[in-house]
Amino acid sequence: MRFGVLGPLAVWTDDGTPVTIPGAKVRALLAVLLVHRGEPVTADRLIDDLWGGTPPRNAQAALQVKVSQLRKALDDAQREIVVSGPSGYMVRVEPDAVDADRFASLVRAGRPAEALELWRGPAFADFADEAFAAPAIAQLTELRLSALEDHAEARLDAGRHSGLVGELTRLVEQNPLRERLSGALMRALYRAGRQAEALECYRTLSTRLSDELGVDPSPELSGLYESILRQDTALGAPAAPVSNLTAPVVDLVGRGEALEEISRLLDQSRLVTLIGPGGVGKTQLALESARRRDDVWLVELAGFARAGATPDSLADMVNSALGIRDDATSSGGSTERLTEALRRKRILLVLDNCEHLIGPVAELTELLLGSVPDLKVLATSREPLSIAGEQLFPVSPLALPDAQNPADVSESPAVQLFVARTAAVTPGFTLTNDNARAIAAICRRLDGLPLALELAASRVRVLGVHDLALRLEDRFRVLTSGHRTAPARQQTLRAMIDWSWDLLSSTERAVLRRLAVHADGSTLASAEVVCAGGDVEAYDVLDLLARLVDRSLVVTNETPQGVRYRMLETVADYCRQRLAEADEETTVRRTHAEYYVEFAEQADNHLRGPDQRLWLQRLDVEGGNLRAALATAIRDNAAELALRLVNALSWYGILRGKYEEAHRSLTTALSLEAEAPVDMRADAHAWQIAFAFMKGSDSTPLEHGLAVLDQYKDPAARARASWLFGYVGRSGTPDAATKMISEALPVFRSLGDQWGLAAGLSTLAELASMRGDLTTAKHNASTAAEIFAETGDRWGQIQVVEILGRLAEIAGDHQTSGQLQHDALQMAQELEIWPLVAQQLARMGRHALLAGDHAGAQEFLERSMRVAMDHSSEAGVNLARGGLAMLARRQGRFEAAEELLRPLLRWERQINYEVGIAFGLTELGFNAAQRGDVTAALSLHREGLATAWATGDPRAVAHALEGLADARVLTGEHTLAAQLLGAATAARESVGSPLPAAERGDVDRITASLRASLGDDGLAAELMRGRDLDVQELVHQMTVHNG
Repeated sequence: MRFGVLGPLAVWTDDGTPVTIPGAKVRALLAVLLVHRGEPVTADRLIDDLWGGTPPRNAQAALQVKVSQLRKALDDAQREIVVSGPSGYMVRVEPDAVDADRFASLVRAGRPAEALELWRGPAFADFADEAFAAPAIAQLTELRLSALEDHAEARLDAGRHSGLVGELTRLVEQNPLRERLSGALMRALYRAGRQAEALECYRTLSTRLSDELGVDPSPELSGLYESILRQDTALGAPAAPVSNLTAPVVDLVGRGEALEEISRLLDQSRLVTLIGPGGVGKTQLALESARRRDDVWLVELAGFARAGATPDSLADMVNSALGIRDDATSSGGSTERLTEALRRKRILLVLDNCEHLIGPVAELTELLLGSVPDLKVLATSREPLSIAGEQLFPVSPLALPDAQNPADVSESPAVQLFVARTAAVTPGFTLTNDNARAIAAICRRLDGLPLALELAASRVRVLGVHDLALRLEDRFRVLTSGHRTAPARQQTLRAMIDWSWDLLSSTERAVLRRLAVHADGSTLASAEVVCAGGDVEAYDVLDLLARLVDRSLVVTNETPQGVRYRMLETVADYCRQRLAEADEETTVRRTHAEYYVEFAEQADNHLRGPDQRLWLQRLDVEGGNLRAALATAIRDNAAELALRLVNALSWYGILRGKYEEAHRSLTTALSLEAEAPVDMRADAHAWQIAFAFMKGSDSTPLEHGLAVLDQYKDPAARARASWLFGYVGRSGTPDAATKMISEALPVFRSLGDQWGLAAGLSTLAELASMRGDLTTAKHNASTAAEIFAETGDRWGQIQVVEILGRLAEIAGDHQTSGQLQHDALQMAQELEIWPLVAQQLARMGRHALLAGDHAGAQEFLERSMRVAMDHSSEAGVNLARGGLAMLARRQGRFEAAEELLRPLLRWERQINYEVGIAFGLTELGFNAAQRGDVTAALSLHREGLATAWATGDPRAVAHALEGLADARVLTGEHTLAAQLLGAATAARESVGSPLPAAERGDVDRITASLRASLGDDGLAAELMRGRDLDVQELVHQMTVHNG
């Protein structure tokens, strides 16, 4: 058995077959034993290393289970590998069975190259943050650095300095205080003919040693510095620079990681191709990568004519760049002469701008790599060469500023480049708070493309950044002035894309310009519909898209819903202009709109069943395209198309809490005057009313809905609308809502509409609970739960589970209630239905509050508030407010409680939710009483009692009576207070809902005060009298006569 720790933990059999070690803890156990290989590790030490400060309850047994699992994974017929004894556990391995031991042996034997080949990544890579591995990691890392130094010095002594500079530069950057590495880099630079850089390397190290450690370089390094200054022959003669690269004129911004990765790829591969769209900075990145290496030659292909290009004619150009002469003694053609000349060299050949000569370049490159073993090629192209051995490096635009964190604008490489280039042509220009937003907008509009940003920077001196940001709506007219010496294709933004466009076939151009009507990308399915037409068949679109992806004009993104195709906005803007020039815009946009209307209708059919989550995610991704489709329908005055779309998206709007957007879209579609089916318009009006209520602009949806119901011809559509009006209007007009939904249920049953039936029953269950009919509420909710489970609708399951959870809470079964509310929260989070997530977080906060877990309640309720505010859910915000207010009052923070309850009460009045109004008034009354404000408490409780009586819910009445009893204690009317408590108890018992122990805080506090004044017998007698009172008469006396 062999073990690997020089990289991620690995195990192999002796024949090299990988052995799987299952489970993170079992792997960690093996890692600990390998750190201490050959010596026992106590059980206590292993438990501490595996579980830290949170060991399992029976830690010894848990450890034995992990050891057993490890032994099973390492089962070896020859012997036991994991052994145990009085001193602990030990892994028994053969000499050099662990790669770290073989590495050390090879280093001691003076074979650093072989030793370094054993490394697969950082030592103990998957345990880098574990304390038990830290000493071993530090020791092995130091040994590796020493081996790297040995290997570098051996190569220098052998005269093999070529290629060392880049490798050592990276190592010195990572380990800036290691003198041996800096010394090796100085020697390599000197040997490469870069004496000035070698001296600068010493000066940099000297400064750092002084600043950070307060020491000078060692005598050996100082001696090397002096030897380089006087060009000591003992160092070997410095090589004449072998390159035709020019020195950089400007700094490369934001490409540090890319340079590191390209250098790594060049170390591992002989052909690396940088691919990406025009203007993304492939050339500058390739040149800067090449400058870090020795013996580099650049061949610029952009000026080479496409017509008649062959491998031989390209070989002539390479020969010319490398100074290879065509003399009379030469034999063979240009390609043979180039191959022969290169065969004796170790060089890096940079082939820049290959895309227009892709075939001949690929042929020549393949021939050269096959004939010249020490040749490496770094190519730049808008598409791959597609030959064996090619390693692609996609060059992305510079990272854009985070739209969610405008304060971090300065961290964006795109912004840094724009500011640097602008400052170069507009002295004194800097990034400020005043211009940061405009600069971020410019960078986003230009996709972070370096060439586009540099062209834009040249316009700031004339336009300023704010005007420039506005004028980029027509970017191709604005960005028309590049550097005088730049190639023609880089003089303007349009020329940059023209270069790629001109290389396309007619069918590729057709697909590209039609694809541009999509917003936020497209699927293959939509592209096949929208991009087909004329010479392009639907079945051709995939291959054409693949070619456009290869040419870096279309980008693919892998998402959980599949591959999406998109364009940079600059390319898309160009293609939309080409679409208009081809006189296809109207037709293609209409095709796009019709496709997405059908897509939305298909999605709507799936939003009430088992595929709900999948289709919600698909609709989320297609938001831009759906809005674009609506814009097309409105522009064309296509009322039926627009109404089909907004109706199909309305349930999605409910589930996602997109109330404002949905209402706005419905209103716009309804404003179109073209003809549309009556039921279709009625549906849109129904949804419009529902969203108006949900966004807070209509407090009487049932009243407005009655007129809409009269418009329907289809009974099924009318029944669905009746449920919708009852669902949204249940809080303000519960009786009317109950009647409306009850009338719809027989229709649902006769039509076999199981979803409609379950939705109706779940809403009726909530209405029943509001009026205190808990038996009916539980029956309807349970029936609805069964149907929703059969249909697979998770939204419906959340609704009924939440209701059943509240009913369990009312019954005092807090364990069941908490589990049900937790289940509802998990389902809401899985579906990302944010209004319901906010609701369930608030429910969990209330559950924690009743359990006495104030810290947990605070956390849940604050999370609920954040989610609700982030998604503009007024209902969620106010549900969280209610919970936070109750928490604040229990903690004695009465001012905070009132600040939360006042806006809650305003909102409950706005939606006319009498149960909520009664709750808000009663809680404010309790709060006033506990602050000692008797007058306010009495006034609030009287109004609360009147409102509670109007709800018809005995529990709400009981809550209000308890509040009034609290106020009467303060006025000294202890007998009346006790009777009010007795009446409250009777009201609760009338619906089988006595006050649970977890909710008795206020009642127990009031009872204690009354017991102190009335005594046990007196209190019992008055409570009994209160139980016998006529509640209706009592309410009348307390509210009308201010009793």
